[in-house]
Amino acid sequence: SNSEERPLLQNLFNKYLGLQEAFQGIPSTLDSCLRLYTPMPKCTPTSLGWLTDNGIFYGQIEPNNEDKLLSGTKMYNLPPSQTHPLSFLITEFHILLLYHDHITGISTLSEQSIFDDYFSETYGNLVNITKDPLKGTLWVYAEKGIFKYKVNNEDRHVWQIYADQGDYELAKKYCKDDPIRKDKVLILQAESFFNNKQYEESALYYAETQCSLEEVALKFLQVENDKALKIFLKKKLSRLRSTDKAQRTMLVLWVLELLLNQLGDLRTNGKTNTSIYNQAQEELDSFLVQPYTLECIRSNKQAVYDLMASHGDESNIVKLTKSSKDYEKVVSHFINKGEFQEALEVLRDQTNSELWYMFAPVLVEDEPRDTLAAFRSMGKNLNPVRLLPALIAAANRTNSDEIIKYLEFCTNELNCQDQPVHNFLLYLLAQNRPDRLMTYLALQGEEPSMVNYDIKYGVRVCKQYNRREACVQLLALLGLWESAVDLALTVNVQLAVQTVLLPHCNSTPHLSRKLWLKIAQHVVEQQNDIAQAMKFLEQCDLIKIEDILPFFPDFTTIDHFKDAICASLQEYNQHIEDLKEEMEDATKSAEIIRNEILAFRSKYTIIQSTDVCCICDIQLLLRPFYAFPCGHRFHSDCLIAELTPLLPQDERESLLQLLVKQNDSQISLTDKDKVKTELDSIVAAQCLYCGDLMIELIDKPFIADEDYDRIRKEWE
Repeated sequence: SNSEERPLLQNLFNKYLGLQEAFQGIPSTLDSCLRLYTPMPKCTPTSLGWLTDNGIFYGQIEPNNEDKLLSGTKMYNLPPSQTHPLSFLITEFHILLLYHDHITGISTLSEQSIFDDYFSETYGNLVNITKDPLKGTLWVYAEKGIFKYKVNNEDRHVWQIYADQGDYELAKKYCKDDPIRKDKVLILQAESFFNNKQYEESALYYAETQCSLEEVALKFLQVENDKALKIFLKKKLSRLRSTDKAQRTMLVLWVLELLLNQLGDLRTNGKTNTSIYNQAQEELDSFLVQPYTLECIRSNKQAVYDLMASHGDESNIVKLTKSSKDYEKVVSHFINKGEFQEALEVLRDQTNSELWYMFAPVLVEDEPRDTLAAFRSMGKNLNPVRLLPALIAAANRTNSDEIIKYLEFCTNELNCQDQPVHNFLLYLLAQNRPDRLMTYLALQGEEPSMVNYDIKYGVRVCKQYNRREACVQLLALLGLWESAVDLALTVNVQLAVQTVLLPHCNSTPHLSRKLWLKIAQHVVEQQNDIAQAMKFLEQCDLIKIEDILPFFPDFTTIDHFKDAICASLQEYNQHIEDLKEEMEDATKSAEIIRNEILAFRSKYTIIQSTDVCCICDIQLLLRPFYAFPCGHRFHSDCLIAELTPLLPQDERESLLQLLVKQNDSQISLTDKDKVKTELDSIVAAQCLYCGDLMIELIDKPFIADEDYDRIRKEWE
């Protein structure tokens, strides 16, 4: 409306001006009687009733519906009687009709008379019936009395009425918490859908009832509706408790059978690539990942596999095994079909390394290249030692290169140090790849304690396959130098020379000289190569021309080794000159030492009266003492006391014995002088502070090992 328009009361009724008048006329000769039903005090009435000659006009009040105030209007016929009702009252589900001597109750749902309550004539005729609007109490008053009505559980039969009328949702509502009543309603609802051939809806409601599973399943089987049966079984399965394991297992297998049958029929009819088939497959996939399905599969794995196998459904067997992480079954399936690539893919996608070891023999034998490539891709996740049986069984000239490639990957890239792995690698290299054998041995090094293979085993293998050069190196590692050189000479002289020049051999002059002579003898006697023998003299300082002269034939021209003989004679001459010089130097040194000894005998030191002992700081002249050239001075008893613990065991015992003899009064003067000399040789051999004994104390523990535990306990 316009804001400038004056507000008038009539404006409230403007919206009704264009509406068509709606009314219903019901003629009646009775006094008008209108009743309203209010469910709660101070609430809007929800229904009304009007008493007429034809019966009770009843309807639901819709205050929010502007077009139609009443809905569900109907006329309830009055029960047969000689008189008309005096009054009436409406409750939630009933209409109470008041007669002069009794009250009749009519159900608003079934329109049937429910009860007749007659009153004694003592109280006179009934006058009226009414309801307390606040407390909801019903009152009936007669000419001589007032009666109070109490409504008890008025809706107890309402569920049955709604169920009979087919209003199952309301029926379930008024069943409240009574499971028996609710089950009856659900059965009626399920049967209603079934009778109307709405089998899928019927299956959903049957699954919520307590009906026998076999009985319901038979109903759907009789009408040949597998889809409804499947819905019923899945719904029933979802409602079972986790403790009902037997029933769960039966239902899971039954549903699987139905789903597999459906897929099998579609495949038979050539509908594999249709949307129907995809939907059925998705349904099966969804069912397989349900918790109850997975639990059943774990407990009855073989039964489920047998069921799928009976349908020839290989793709779903693979899916099932993957979803249940039964990779062993999947790999076995692919291997049995000869699909090794697929088997390797499954093994790569799982984390259980035991499966690799289990299937390695078959895979390496039938698909060596890809299998060994897969081994390399797994890196340190696989233990090559556990793969060795499969590798050994499959080793032949065709597969050897791939196996060698994997073993070299393990030793070089993975730093594998297991001896069996290195032994097998050495074996394959000696058997098939001698060109790479020497490279492998070189990489392992020349230190016997550091190589990862068994050297003795390597010698046997190299001898077996006549790998002499490698065998020479292995014999050298074992320290069998003479055998190594003998074998090297059967190959070539240069190999023998290289063997002798190895550090371990070259560090032992006696052995090295012996081996050089062996090589020289071979060159002279076997090859008659005098020039080559002369070159050895240049390479090795340990052998001379006179060492190899016995190897030459009796009639040999001296021209070949004239220079060597001259050089040797010159060397001997030089050696003699050097010895002369050394002798002259030794003579001069001896003369110098004699002069020093003579000078030392006349050497002296001055002891002052103020000099003190370096140990006790008491005047030195008070007791016998020792004075050393370094300037340290000690009382004899102080020096002996300090020196005794530092001496070796034998010298300490000798010192104690000499001290005992020195104090013996019966000893002669000659013997006493001898004891004194021996005592001085021990005590005065070196200064206590400047001699070797003090230096040796640097790395000696403060507490001896035998006293450590005792002293530690004392400190604690």
